[in-house]
Amino acid sequence: MRRLRWTALAAASILTISSTARAAAPSIGSSAPGFALTTLDGKSFSLDQAAKNHKAVVVMFIATQCPFSNAYNDRMRQMVAVYEKQGVLFVGINSNKTEPAEEVSKHAKQHGFGFPLMKDPGNRVADLYDARHTPEIFVVDPRGKLVYHGRIDESYEDASKVTSPDLKNALDQLLAGKPIARAETKAFGCSIKRV
Repeated sequence: MRRLRWTALAAASILTISSTARAAAPSIGSSAPGFALTTLDGKSFSLDQAAKNHKAVVVMFIATQCPFSNAYNDRMRQMVAVYEKQGVLFVGINSNKTEPAEEVSKHAKQHGFGFPLMKDPGNRVADLYDARHTPEIFVVDPRGKLVYHGRIDESYEDASKVTSPDLKNALDQLLAGKPIARAETKAFGCSIKRV
């Protein structure tokens, strides 16, 4: 009886650990984890479908309260304006448990975000990608492959001091049919506030 109770307890512990463990980050060239969410304006979004219909999908993990993420608000908006004309779709995901949907929606309106924005209940998508920061960027090509992961650029404080526009370079190279020279950079910012 004691052995049976211990076995049941051990199995329950393993199940709990397994269900809370995050997936390893997808590697460059591997299939990007598919996901489906509802945008804040009530539309269905599927990464698999979006990738097939665009030259690239830029998945951005962003926040409302993080100063690092907010430092990029203007740059994100400007990049969307330039690249959406070239068939690139930008989408924002807010995985922070501390930032409710109403706050995310209000923040998006204040900053003129014209891209689809979604809440990530239970930070499931952040876990699929092992996203850790806001902002953190993943670029998916039309085949559903991850082709870039990292930061927007290296200077959150001053856009005029950017010497390494990493996301821009990756998109330009992808759209030109060239290999991405720096497909992985170090993302930085605030930690995602998980459940």
